[in-house]
Amino acid sequence: MGATRETGSDAPGEARFLARLALLAVLGSLLVLVLALGEGGLMVLGAGLLGVVLCAAGVWWFVAHRGLLRVIGALLVFLAPAGVVVLFAYQGLWLTALILVLCWGVALTCARAALRRSRPERPQVATAAARPARPVLIMNPKSGGGKVGRFGLVERAEELGARVILLDPGAPADVAELARRAVADGADLLGVAGGDGTQALVAAVAADHDLPFLVISAGTRNHLAMDLGLDRDDPSRCLDALTDGEELRIDLGDVSGRAFVNTVSFGVYADVVQRPEYRDDKAGTALSLMPDLLVGEGVRRLDSLVDGAPLADQQALLVSNNPYFSPDEISGTGRRPRLDDGELGVLGIRVEDAAQAADLAVRGSQSTGLTVLSAHRVEVTVSGPAEADGPPEVAEDAGTDGPPEVAENAGADPSAEEPGTSGAVEIPVAVDGEALRMPIPVVCTLRPGALRVLVPRDRPGVVAPPPAIDWRRILDLAFGRTVRTAPR
Repeated sequence: MGATRETGSDAPGEARFLARLALLAVLGSLLVLVLALGEGGLMVLGAGLLGVVLCAAGVWWFVAHRGLLRVIGALLVFLAPAGVVVLFAYQGLWLTALILVLCWGVALTCARAALRRSRPERPQVATAAARPARPVLIMNPKSGGGKVGRFGLVERAEELGARVILLDPGAPADVAELARRAVADGADLLGVAGGDGTQALVAAVAADHDLPFLVISAGTRNHLAMDLGLDRDDPSRCLDALTDGEELRIDLGDVSGRAFVNTVSFGVYADVVQRPEYRDDKAGTALSLMPDLLVGEGVRRLDSLVDGAPLADQQALLVSNNPYFSPDEISGTGRRPRLDDGELGVLGIRVEDAAQAADLAVRGSQSTGLTVLSAHRVEVTVSGPAEADGPPEVAEDAGTDGPPEVAENAGADPSAEEPGTSGAVEIPVAVDGEALRMPIPVVCTLRPGALRVLVPRDRPGVVAPPPAIDWRRILDLAFGRTVRTAPR
């Protein structure tokens, strides 16, 4: 990752002060425990840890099993934290627990603030952009529950001089081909008001022709818009880029010849979204299928090569266009601090039983069940029965309909866009939320700086993600020792 740089006695005084406050808060929590030893201090720690373990085990039993075990799991999820609270109240330990929580809250807040001030985020460089003369915007009227009509995006875009191609929800079109025709007709900017799957298809055409690309946050989740700092509550503000914009160069992902802007998912999630019923009942479909996907007979496991290094027997694998700040992307709340670092993020999950689920809940990214990496190339295949006999039944009889994200990203002909050859062994893949099937091995790479994105100068969603806690660096900052950090 390059040479290290050093900071030390020249670190900002504010960062040093905050680092010392963080250490004092940690010492304060230890002091509280020591003073409360005779009054249940260890019970606070033990009960809290036990509550987390039981809750995690309950989640596993609820998700991975049916019948009585599922019922027991559901009860544990609710009763474990409630039991801890009741115990604290009954034993008179709530004040000790509250002080410990406050101490650790202060410690973490000060530690993150110290790290942020000692090594400020390097902002992504934006360059001045000329106003496009012939912008063409593709809009999906059903995307995001009808945001195109609700926010008057067509009228606003046409007022600003853009040509709008409005998709017909009843007649799916090849949006990539529409974009190519627009380029042939002289378009000097391509944009999309729709889901991230549609964004990716048009972004690939823009990158191929080195044209600026405009993201309009009219989808449901708008992950790309979020990481670009765009206003996701009012997509009409994205159109301000047409008159007062600046340009960012970002990376574009590639999965076996198909572009992606956010993530490619393999394994459990990709299997679930293949099912036609997932569109109307996400939670019910997932709960129905999870036991077979996680612990059933003939369960498919994923093998991969991450920059040539093996990562075997994973239940789920997520590959992202640039790494997310933390594994929170599993829940859809994670953010990517940058989109121009030239690396894929890789997240592998393998949880076989309740004990491993508890280990994951307690240890997080340090758990053996979670692998967090970055890479330039990821090659994914399958192990076990699926490789010899084909995908398991859960994916084998899956329909072509996908989740709502697929429906709102309407515009691509799946048979035309999905790479692959007849007769090849295929696995389910979710590309930016769209349910596809691809022949193995599925190869994920990155095209660094391939996409020119036109964004408004005023982007209310731009935030600096909190740095990961590194207590060794906190000690170095607090005592003025040399801090070695990798450049970003």
